[in-house]
Amino acid sequence: MKLSKKIIFTSYLVIFSLFQINLNADIPYFIDFKYILNESDAGKKAQIFLKNKLSNGIKKLKSKEKSIQEEEKKIIQQKKLIDADEYKKKVNVLRGKVSALQKERNDLLNGVAKQRAEAKLELLKNLNPLIKEYMEKNKIRIVLDKKSLLLADENLDITDKILKSLNNKLKSIKLN
Repeated sequence: MKLSKKIIFTSYLVIFSLFQINLNADIPYFIDFKYILNESDAGKKAQIFLKNKLSNGIKKLKSKEKSIQEEEKKIIQQKKLIDADEYKKKVNVLRGKVSALQKERNDLLNGVAKQRAEAKLELLKNLNPLIKEYMEKNKIRIVLDKKSLLLADENLDITDKILKSLNNKLKSIKLN
């Protein structure tokens, strides 16, 4: 009887410890993708590049806009001095310039947005293998994005570890 109790007790202990080990593997860890995209070395460099491109483009557009406004003032001043047909021609030319300026502004914004999306994809393409490697090494089965969580223990956050690994692997992103 004592032997069977010891066997049953030992069996429960083994099963419980195996179950406990398996539970630890199923704990979902999380990562803050937004933080990694914004704070990684490559992400910061890409943001600086895109911000400079956008601000330089906006400066050029503002100078063109200013010259168009000056031209508009000149046309308004000449309205009574020139005939109606000449005035309409100048107004139509001015409208064409305004339309071209608006198209140029949209092209700039769309180009920067496209490059931002490409940079994000490139970062994620380099990030996924690092996360998989970390998961395999630490026997993690689930990694969630922090924005999908309501509340979690900060000890389950692996963002900083992944960020260090990404910074070692990827120094910058090539943007056209």
